[in-house]
Amino acid sequence: DFANQLRPYLQKVISYYNGGIVTNGRFYGVSGDHGERFDITWSTYGNTKIDFYGKPGPNGETGGACIKSTGTNVCYVRWPAKIKAGTNIAPISGAIDLLPTLTGLAGVKRVGDKPLDGRDFSPALLGGSNPPSYDRWFMNYNGGRLSVRTQQYRLDASGGLFDMHADPNQTTDIAKEKADVAAALASAGSKWHAEVFGKPYAPAPADAKKKGKGKGAAKPVDERPYPVGYAEFPITMLPARDGKPHGGVQRSSGAPNCSYFVNWKTKDDFMSWDIDVHTTGEYDVTLDYVCPEADAGSTIELSLGEAQTSAKVTPGWYPRLLDDQDRASRKGESYMREFKTLNLGTLKLNAGRGLLTLRALDIPGATVAEVRRVTLTLKK
Repeated sequence: DFANQLRPYLQKVISYYNGGIVTNGRFYGVSGDHGERFDITWSTYGNTKIDFYGKPGPNGETGGACIKSTGTNVCYVRWPAKIKAGTNIAPISGAIDLLPTLTGLAGVKRVGDKPLDGRDFSPALLGGSNPPSYDRWFMNYNGGRLSVRTQQYRLDASGGLFDMHADPNQTTDIAKEKADVAAALASAGSKWHAEVFGKPYAPAPADAKKKGKGKGAAKPVDERPYPVGYAEFPITMLPARDGKPHGGVQRSSGAPNCSYFVNWKTKDDFMSWDIDVHTTGEYDVTLDYVCPEADAGSTIELSLGEAQTSAKVTPGWYPRLLDDQDRASRKGESYMREFKTLNLGTLKLNAGRGLLTLRALDIPGATVAEVRRVTLTLKK
């Protein structure tokens, strides 16, 4: 199986770790009779090591897709003092299980008391029994498409049902033969969608399997604000990906999650973040920016309602693009720079929803700055 295919690569990672060569990294490999691609990432924390192994689905589709993918990911945890070598956890799990499992392994109480969907697998890792898996229903939502996964079956975004034990590459739709299973998974998915989004789920059209995440795929609008100002989590980072550019401001690339704001040149240009302030109080504000030396000195203002604070963009700071670290060419992700942090002062914010807006009051040069993120920190 896939875990066994990874064994030689896993041994290589362990040799890196034991030899003190590298503690964090990523590499790609090819395995299997059909040349399946996979990637490996690893991180180490003291003497505890956590690795993730994943491979794309049929036709190169990614493992996180909701249309058709194997969803084959192996999480490897190495803790020689506590976890017996060769321990294998059979029930399926997901990223939602990491928090309860890691806090369980560390023996610490998590912050907050709201119920979690994730389960604690630490007893199984430490030699105990596995959590029951028969009633697990994983909801995978991406780009308006929803799939439902159980230990044995997967219902894809178009309503196709696949036996993941007998047919992990999802080549045979058995929705007609297993109509009761398909109906049960569809009902669970619709219920989840209604609970989260306030409306039933409409299955993707059949040709969505061909469109995938491309230009033909619909992009639903998410109107939820970003939460700010919880005492348990006083620091809120608001990166460019979560904001909106206005006027002439643009993103540095087409992939918002790997971009920053550029082309900020006039007083009509601005950026905004839709936020929901939980706690009334004072917030320290910083801005991560770059700005050519010749353009330094613009006065900028950050405001929310009647609250506002301003500062000058100085000193000038414009390091080179980090464009020499990739093994393959990028398609939509932006190259980054080393951004500098500017203290913008303090904002007194009232609880409630509003638009946090960043604009320029005075521009002595050709541009104002390039913006990576705004950070709000609730003062105690």
